[in-house]
Amino acid sequence: MATVMLMHWPEVSKEQYEKVRKSVNWEGQPPDGGKFHTAWIGSDGFHAFDLWESKEKFEAFVQNRLAPGVAAAGITGQPKVEFAESLSIFAPNV
Repeated sequence: MATVMLMHWPEVSKEQYEKVRKSVNWEGQPPDGGKFHTAWIGSDGFHAFDLWESKEKFEAFVQNRLAPGVAAAGITGQPKVEFAESLSIFAPNV
């Protein structure tokens, strides 16, 4: 079953996210197991919602690709990350 990942990282700015996005290149080279990603800046900082084949696939992506991009962008602090098993997936207009 697919895994939902929710991330909240108050210290991340839009500019830093764009640097990470560019260096990690997940749109040009989709990560193994990644199914869906969206991100936004709320009143309390950066948020992301992902759908992955498994928590382990997300963790491999973090270790192999995301962590180096985060370090290169100068992002500090640690995100709050939550995982849950997806009960259903419906995205007709994506």
